[in-house]
Amino acid sequence: MKNNENIFIGLKNMFSNLWQKRKVFYWVWPITFVLSCVWILPQPRTYKCTTTIAPESSDESLGGGLSSLASSFGINLGSNGQDAIYPQLYPKLFESTEFLSELCDIQIVTKDGELQTDYFDYLANHQKKNVLLFPMYWTMGKLQQLMHKDVPAPKGANGERFNPFYLDRKTSLLFEQIKMNISCTYSQTTEIVTITVSDQDPLVSALMADSVKAHLQDYITKYRTKKARLDYEYYLSLYSNAKMEYDQAVKQYADFCDKNQNIVSTTVRVRKDELENEVNRKNGVMDVLFTRLEAAQAKVQEATPAFITIKNSTVPYRASKPKRMIFVLTMLILSTIGTAAWILREEILEWF
Repeated sequence: MKNNENIFIGLKNMFSNLWQKRKVFYWVWPITFVLSCVWILPQPRTYKCTTTIAPESSDESLGGGLSSLASSFGINLGSNGQDAIYPQLYPKLFESTEFLSELCDIQIVTKDGELQTDYFDYLANHQKKNVLLFPMYWTMGKLQQLMHKDVPAPKGANGERFNPFYLDRKTSLLFEQIKMNISCTYSQTTEIVTITVSDQDPLVSALMADSVKAHLQDYITKYRTKKARLDYEYYLSLYSNAKMEYDQAVKQYADFCDKNQNIVSTTVRVRKDELENEVNRKNGVMDVLFTRLEAAQAKVQEATPAFITIKNSTVPYRASKPKRMIFVLTMLILSTIGTAAWILREEILEWF
């Protein structure tokens, strides 16, 4: 009973002490509010756009059923099909410099319409920064120049601006920024792939989310149909050559018949039969190759995966961060707690 009374008296004394020194808070709160606003208002705002897709499963019916059942319990059985890149590995593609380099050429436009460029130039030269941190940025830039001598990397092949295999320091840092801005996750329970893009402009984030989704679908489609497309191109080449040889054989047969219309000779008849047989043989080869070409084309279509868009990308109307009101309120709460602890430091020490 005495302990409860002592605790009650102690708390009463603390509140009484805080009330007597309440004017301290009248100074702390405005200063904290102003400093918090000065810090948070110049911070660049970022906008987040999310799109979700459901990729077609390449598993067999039995394996797919077992995989789905296992995934509901959080167990991953892996891929039962022949695909090396299955949906669980889609997020890993975003760590590939080859895949990221394709995203750099995506054309973007800002919401105000004042900037139209590619994503690489947008991240490299058109990013807003907190003006309060300019001295720190300048100092860090000078230190990095002194510590790391930036050796220019060789240019990419076919007119590309950089070589994904050999990146310089500036491009490597920009690729790290892309990895921070763009994320991809896969849910084993719902089997849905979620792509999230964060950028300083709301329209850029929506455009990039939609473009990244399209690039991912195109990348997977090219992988899934690579063998079938190679077979199709192979049979197309054979068919084109067979068609050319058939046309030549028909022309040669027609020319021979035109030149020997009124000539009755065993030699002419034998030669005519040889040319006619050659035309029939070439035609038979061309028909066989055409049948295989159609079958290869059907396999390309069969191997092409289907992607169902669950959630389309839309231009966000509200910034995702920084949460300015939350930040200011948090600073006010922390300053209140800190000030109260400083005022009651003697009482707190006595309790411990």
